[in-house]
Amino acid sequence: MEDLSFHHPVRERAGGIRQSAIVGVVASGNLEVLVERVLPDAECAVEIKTAAMGFGEVWSAVIGDFVERYSPGGLKFSINDGGARPDTVSLRLAQAVRSIAGSEQ
Repeated sequence: MEDLSFHHPVRERAGGIRQSAIVGVVASGNLEVLVERVLPDAECAVEIKTAAMGFGEVWSAVIGDFVERYSPGGLKFSINDGGARPDTVSLRLAQAVRSIAGSEQ
């Protein structure tokens, strides 16, 4: 297993009122994302656990692009990866942002 951690300053707080959300499933070629509203509004953190060793630069690029697009201020993302491709990672992160922006249920 490889553990990766990324911290980014962001432009603005992520929208919504939910405190946490989870999307995806840990499976071959997929990943699970837990997102929590636990950081200051100008920060974002992403922690990744993956069995696919040696892809830190790819993860860094995908996470950097995601942060630039969505400005997920105040959010901490915990990812359990099952070997997902970069496009799947981007999809799940976008789903997590949309999910946490929804109304509390």
